[in-house]
Amino acid sequence: MNNDHALAYYLEDLWSKGFKLSDEDIHFIYFGKNSTNASEWKTMIAVRSTLKYQHAFDPSFFIAILEQIARDSIKTKKQAYEVLEKRGLSSKRVT
Repeated sequence: MNNDHALAYYLEDLWSKGFKLSDEDIHFIYFGKNSTNASEWKTMIAVRSTLKYQHAFDPSFFIAILEQIARDSIKTKKQAYEVLEKRGLSSKRVT
């Protein structure tokens, strides 16, 4: 998988699994990614966590998570999940 398009593939995979995000949701995800200057893998963690805890796409929840993990000091997925756990979200990953 090309890392430059990992987010697009991830969102497409969600669609195939029944998570029907609207065009507006998709645009907001990319807006959030660009406005926080987050990498694709951090954006995917934020989407994944939003769907896990909200059971739907909640733009404000998504952006709050993304802002927490978009920091340059977070270099690994483990660190990102640790930050979320400190904020009260479980570190158990969903796939």
